[in-house]
Amino acid sequence: MVSPVKRGAMCAAISAFALIGFGAGSPVLAQAESTNQVAAKTAWSVFTEASPRECWTVSAPTETVNTRGGKVVAVRRGEILFMTFFRPDAGVRGQVAFTGGYPFADGSTVDVNISGEKFQLYTEKEWAWPASADDDAKIIAAMKRGADAVLTAQSGRGTQTKDTFSLIGYTAAMEEAQKRCQ
Repeated sequence: MVSPVKRGAMCAAISAFALIGFGAGSPVLAQAESTNQVAAKTAWSVFTEASPRECWTVSAPTETVNTRGGKVVAVRRGEILFMTFFRPDAGVRGQVAFTGGYPFADGSTVDVNISGEKFQLYTEKEWAWPASADDDAKIIAAMKRGADAVLTAQSGRGTQTKDTFSLIGYTAAMEEAQKRCQ
């Protein structure tokens, strides 16, 4: 089992590299404009990079609710993305990652509810990921079965965020990314 800190460093490096292709606009627009997008499966898009060989599927939320003190508030957030990565040269064969568009509260976790199944992601700065490859596999299996994923997190400023992602098309997109990085 890889420690959460080591997985975090791997995830942040992979994710930072992957986001280079997204640009600074909205996630959907940036994904559509990226030159390395190879497929779109409803709410999920598939991207590839040749060097290092990397494939991933990514989606933006269909709904976002931000609250502070129990009241809905407007906040500025960066890109909010839920992803699954494949990077065969690094031994990554399905790593789940989430960026909430802000630095998470220190020591916090992200609660993931996939059609009633509950999981946790561990945070470091603006990124969150499961603790182990086994947890990745469980979350991916739930995402394949589920209709939506709701990720609830806490920002460093005390805002609670609740992001809902449609899972329609996830299985096809994930399998496409996996096939391209075998």
